[in-house]
Amino acid sequence: MNQATVVGAGVMGKGIAYAFAISGYQVYVNDIKEEVLNKAKNDIESLLENSCNKGFITEEVYQKALENLYYETDLIKAAKDSDVIVEAVLEKIDLKITIFQQLDEICKPEAILATNTSTMSPTEIGAQTSRPHKVVAMHFFNPVHKMKLIEVIRGLDTSDETVNEVKEISEQLNKEMVEVNEFPGFVTSRMNCLIGNEAMNMFMEGVASAADIDKAMKLGLNHPMGPLELADLVGLDSRLRNMEYLHQTLGEKYRPSPILSKYVKAGRLGKKSGKGFYNYF
Repeated sequence: MNQATVVGAGVMGKGIAYAFAISGYQVYVNDIKEEVLNKAKNDIESLLENSCNKGFITEEVYQKALENLYYETDLIKAAKDSDVIVEAVLEKIDLKITIFQQLDEICKPEAILATNTSTMSPTEIGAQTSRPHKVVAMHFFNPVHKMKLIEVIRGLDTSDETVNEVKEISEQLNKEMVEVNEFPGFVTSRMNCLIGNEAMNMFMEGVASAADIDKAMKLGLNHPMGPLELADLVGLDSRLRNMEYLHQTLGEKYRPSPILSKYVKAGRLGKKSGKGFYNYF
């Protein structure tokens, strides 16, 4: 495998494209908005330059990655010849299904179609294509260039061959893979959403400040990042969509914290909007 396509040029899409590019893949980054692609190009090139300057990648890898990155609004051009396609759009099942139906028509039969979803069903997505055996979830973590894990979720019809190919891809990306049988929220999102939701409830109840809740988790439980910091980084709108899906599929204990819903309604989406549980101005 030597060509990859990333559909969606947001935070996760940019990180995934970077990971493939420094691993020697020819990478097409696709988004329907030209301005989003232009920003992605600037951000990825900046990250590559910083990584080279700090010695994380060699000058040769840096230059090769720059040469191997292409930015394309036309999904057909971006995906038709790729060996693996990773969808990294909003956590909306209808949107993902629409994209996978398009990819099913566009991509060569042997191509792997992967979703970067953190909660949603690769079985449901794959069932809307003619190749459910080639559909899988590859859940990368933010920031992709620092996080070593890929959570791989096989759908009901995902083949062993596809999972083995994804394992090889993960190794090429210098990532560690865990294999998960499909269930809403998988492993990490179920745990992380519960912890984050409880932190939001404690903040809302006045138990402690956001900074002290996060500090307690980092210093007391050895978490690398506090749950409220992490929610701001992920995006509070994304976290709300995840919580709503888990509440719908797994029940009452995943009911979104009222303050999460309130913040999203107010446009406090976290780091990307400049304000969430913290201010980023």
